[in-house]
Amino acid sequence: MFQHILVVDDQPADQMLARYAIRRYNADAVIYEAMDGVEALEVLKSLPAPPDIIFLDINMPRMNGFEFLETYQALEAHAPVLVMLTSSSQDADRERCAAFSTVAGYETKPIDVEMLTRLEPLLES
Repeated sequence: MFQHILVVDDQPADQMLARYAIRRYNADAVIYEAMDGVEALEVLKSLPAPPDIIFLDINMPRMNGFEFLETYQALEAHAPVLVMLTSSSQDADRERCAAFSTVAGYETKPIDVEMLTRLEPLLES
């Protein structure tokens, strides 16, 4: 079960839905939030250890999901699971995500309990 979760999404409604689903999935989970890739990198630098999972939106201002991934892969400490989120299922985005070794999954928003439960086996990989 995921205990520490970072949600990177510029849409307040999607952040709210993610918090709600995560609380239903694990009431004791620690939820970190960032509105874009720049803020996500700042959050990651401030943590004593990487989160169990990062949910990363693709389309965001300042630093989008792909720009974040390029910077993130250069860091030494990676979260075991990084899942890209999108509001549409674009094959080109899915293929581009697959090029990053740090991406363990590609999901359509919103985050829900079923998604979190389905992704749990990735913790063991």
